[in-house]
Amino acid sequence: MKNAGIAILIIGILLTMFTGFTYMTREKVVDIGELEITHSKKHTLPISPFVGIVVIFVGGGVLAYGMRYK
Repeated sequence: MKNAGIAILIIGILLTMFTGFTYMTREKVVDIGELEITHSKKHTLPISPFVGIVVIFVGGGVLAYGMRYK
């Protein structure tokens, strides 16, 4: 339980520090026979810092529960 609490705390800290991530996808624009043109499209997934704070509190609760009921 203690290791899980520490892992959740670290994930919460990372979610608070990095408030989103970006990924790329490729989509076909033109496909005529052997001619194929693709376009890379950028997508951004924002994550609120409040999500990280909530995860930190959950991790702290799991850590406290694991230390109390050892």
